[in-house]
Amino acid sequence: MRRLALLFLALSLCVAGPHPARAEGGFDADSHLFGDLGGSRLWLQEKGVTVNVQEISELVAVPSGGLRRGAVYEGLTLASLMFDTEKLGMWKGGTLFISALQIHGRGPSRNLVGNLQTVSTIEASRTTRLSGLYYEQSLLDDHLSIRAGQFAADEEFLTNQYSAKFANASFGFPSLPAIDLPSGGPAYPLPTPGVRIKLKPTSAFTVLAAVFNGDPAGPGAGDPQERNADGARFRTHDGTIGFVEAQYTTDPSEGDPAPLASTYRIGAWLHSQSFPDQRVDSNGVSLVSANSTGSGKRHQGNYSVYASVDQRLWSPSDDKDLKRGIGAFARVMGSPADRNLVDFAASAGMIWIGALADRPDDTIGIGVNYLHVSRQAQGLDADMNRLDAAGIPIRSSETAVELNYLAQFGWLQVQPTLQYIVRPGGGVLNPNGSRKVLHNALVLGLRGIVTF
Repeated sequence: MRRLALLFLALSLCVAGPHPARAEGGFDADSHLFGDLGGSRLWLQEKGVTVNVQEISELVAVPSGGLRRGAVYEGLTLASLMFDTEKLGMWKGGTLFISALQIHGRGPSRNLVGNLQTVSTIEASRTTRLSGLYYEQSLLDDHLSIRAGQFAADEEFLTNQYSAKFANASFGFPSLPAIDLPSGGPAYPLPTPGVRIKLKPTSAFTVLAAVFNGDPAGPGAGDPQERNADGARFRTHDGTIGFVEAQYTTDPSEGDPAPLASTYRIGAWLHSQSFPDQRVDSNGVSLVSANSTGSGKRHQGNYSVYASVDQRLWSPSDDKDLKRGIGAFARVMGSPADRNLVDFAASAGMIWIGALADRPDDTIGIGVNYLHVSRQAQGLDADMNRLDAAGIPIRSSETAVELNYLAQFGWLQVQPTLQYIVRPGGGVLNPNGSRKVLHNALVLGLRGIVTF
């Protein structure tokens, strides 16, 4: 709770006191709590070294529904170093990136809600871990770049411009791959070794392709985040997962009148390992097969296809830089029902940037995420229901709705959020022994982000 107190103290200082001065040479000292540190940040930046430290602190309360009523605190400290090889007197176009995370507090989904679509983008097991460690080389006048090392797919794949301001994790890396892939896939908080190629033949077209280790934590029992708690296992022999994505962005300067900018994405991921059929129990035994061997049916490989769009809907006529206005996003994706708990997911929402005239950088957002439990997993529930006289509910789907407001105060961002989770877990029994289905959950959050 001390971090929470410091967060609100920082808010008071930010609102009441002066901001740091803007350093000479273009460094935006206003966006950092400690400013330019006497010119040292700008000096390092000119030499090719960029240092970033950020703290995200969050208080989340569940007044009704879910596993239980209550409140939790969680936080995430991020630190990164980036080295520009050209500015360091070496070759052109090279970047070395190193980052680490310190995760603290207790997650609301695990402790209060029991839902599939994680309430917060920062929720994870408490630890200090190495996150990113990779080298990237730009070639052909930045039309081609190659990245190799340890990083996460959600840094570039399956992203939407207008969903980045939401608190629910499904608006970032979707819950479908996070649930269906081993250890949650190569995404926060478990990046894994991989290689990525980015080709940009024109300003409008981009093609991304990457191959990662298939399981960032490796096989084993228990929480995968605890199996790779320090982020330094660098596993490379757990099968492979490949991502490919094509992007097309319209040019808002073309045409008369100029069209509003859009970005369209289509993509897929493909995993090489085998996956168990969803209609078997935890021991691999079919509940409806009298001669089951106990080994359970398995399917070779796994995959998903997806498509998404970001669309600027409106910009005020006096906004020459196209920074304010209303933008919308939508994303759909599917995967095979026989080997995945979730076989379909959809997201959509809108944000209004600068809705208040005197707050041009603030945003208001509303969005919805939907997950469908696969027919095969529902079949397992039906099989268990027939064998249990007390009755086992058949899971169907889960929906998460979020409304938020993000306020910018220089080096501090404050974001109150409201989420409503319909059928947490897809409609499962409360594990606390009541044998009642989890009720729809109301989730209230207050997030603060300090950039040092």
